[in-house]
Amino acid sequence: LMIRRPPRSTLDRSSAASDVYKRQVGGTWSMTQSEALFERAQTRIPGGVNSPVRAFKAVGGTPRFMERSDGAYIFDADGNKYIDYVLSWGPMIMGHNHPQVRDAVVQTAQDGLSFGCPTEIEIELAERLCDLVPSLEQVRMTSSGTEATMSCIRLARGVTGKDKIINITGCYHGHVDSLLIKAGSGVSTFGLPDSPGIPKDLAQHTVTVPFNDIDAFENTYKSIKDDLAAVIIEPIAGNMGFIPGEIEFLKILREATSACGAVLIFDEVMTGFRVSLGGAQEIYGIQPDLTALGKVIGGGLPVGAFGGKREIMEQLAPSGPVYQAGTLSGNPLAVAAGTCLIQRLIELNPFEELELNAKFLLNGIKEVMIQKGIPFVSNQIGGMFGFFFAEQQPRNFEDVVETNDKNFEQFFKQSLDQGIYFAPSKFEAGFISTKHSASVLINVLSKIQAL
Repeated sequence: LMIRRPPRSTLDRSSAASDVYKRQVGGTWSMTQSEALFERAQTRIPGGVNSPVRAFKAVGGTPRFMERSDGAYIFDADGNKYIDYVLSWGPMIMGHNHPQVRDAVVQTAQDGLSFGCPTEIEIELAERLCDLVPSLEQVRMTSSGTEATMSCIRLARGVTGKDKIINITGCYHGHVDSLLIKAGSGVSTFGLPDSPGIPKDLAQHTVTVPFNDIDAFENTYKSIKDDLAAVIIEPIAGNMGFIPGEIEFLKILREATSACGAVLIFDEVMTGFRVSLGGAQEIYGIQPDLTALGKVIGGGLPVGAFGGKREIMEQLAPSGPVYQAGTLSGNPLAVAAGTCLIQRLIELNPFEELELNAKFLLNGIKEVMIQKGIPFVSNQIGGMFGFFFAEQQPRNFEDVVETNDKNFEQFFKQSLDQGIYFAPSKFEAGFISTKHSASVLINVLSKIQAL
């Protein structure tokens, strides 16, 4: 049964975007469009969503179903307007529906949507990525960040002939069997530190250690270094909230993997082109052996990539024996969007301004929280940021778990009611774009002041 949207004239566009808001028709109260769509979705889509955190289970209430976007704003099916700090989980660093990126997709689509054959634009994007990201000598495209990290693990095992992986608790690398052990983000949001469906024989090859804990890493490393294929980490974590890796911790990972012949993998799916043009590895001055990328390099379309040292990458088929493939890898629409967006970032280099704007926003929120007697801490690098309701800045996943859930949930809901869209989980990072101007930021803070 199709649920028909009422004429736009019947929607109260000025109302707060809350679950208690209903539209009155003929003297009776009816569901909002988002509520109706969510009810319909749950009959055919598990949980009503195609990615778990969208379900709002961590904060309660009904997810908003979006219809369109523009700059710093997204608009839901009920006509409500939100200042967006999710930004499609990172790619919209130049704002939603960027005209040049959109035009690049439209122009490319006129020549075809997909070929299953090589295209010149794939080479252009690969060249640009290798020019900008310090550790990349060769790169291969995939269709998602999950595919990219999965391929990094397979390649690491293939070139080392070893099996074990060290994963960092709270770092989420996609729903890869080998890596969905004590993962962050969506898994943590739903209280599922491990996922059913992962064979014990496979899970035993993945060992986890806490983020930023040198002693724990060294103790684990010493016990398995002879069979260690790789260490994988988000150098700046974006899936246990936003927590930067500590430089000494990252240096230890680099030294240890080099010493035993293991592969160091940086998952920069989130941080790539979000914290700087060269990613987190440029900021820290540490080069991994392999890097996983996604998000920004597709301009908002599904995309992923992984790359690194030539001698490692040339072990991939058809050059070498490690098999990896993807029918839609290097899809021309995604590659065109990503190439265009990265070119705009090269021209503008907005990362310092983004960081200053994020700091202005977070300091303003902190002032409001201090007035209310609510503990609040925050951090930001480039276009990424995070905040926690805690007395001290968390250093790892275990610290994040202890932050105040009730305060986060209340803040999220009240912000949403005021037309401000933050990520619906304390385990997620936030994002800011070049379209979040001073007037937008001041508007946000005035709304938060009224909470």
